[in-house]
Amino acid sequence: MDAGIPGLRGVDHIGFTVPDLDEAERFLVDVLGAVPVYTLASKRSDDSDWMMVQLGVHPRTVVTEIRFYRLGNGSNLEVFHYESADGQAPEPRNSDIGGHHLALYVDDMDAAVAHLLAHDVEVMGDPVASAGASAGQRWLYFRSPWGMQFELVSFPAGKAYEQDAAILLWHPARPAE
Repeated sequence: MDAGIPGLRGVDHIGFTVPDLDEAERFLVDVLGAVPVYTLASKRSDDSDWMMVQLGVHPRTVVTEIRFYRLGNGSNLEVFHYESADGQAPEPRNSDIGGHHLALYVDDMDAAVAHLLAHDVEVMGDPVASAGASAGQRWLYFRSPWGMQFELVSFPAGKAYEQDAAILLWHPARPAE
């Protein structure tokens, strides 16, 4: 029996929900450098249970708008705004089930951190130098205006594990294999 999804090529997009699409767009475009690509209008126009079956949300919830962005040489972003029929939970912490962050590879960590600070972005601590298999990498977390955690990561000379690895993790700075 074959393992994995037949024909899988990689991650197409990362979707997340924001409280204010215009605020999110300013952050994604002006601070991160994303490029707006297209927008979809409201989803859900009937009294069926489609939203619950297809998306796992309250059946009377409405997706008011979805915006798509290209962010450098990597996955696309699908950004949702919902009118939730049963309220919305706050952004989960990394330690919560479903906790997450979006890591962005940069060539120059110090220049990227300076850029974030110049845009009054909440930077969480100072860049950390990884050890062990990730030696050679530096990383730093920061928050979007709505509280979502992002990470800068950089390892221009590679990571320690790469010296003996049969398979390398993908990253945007490495040519396609």
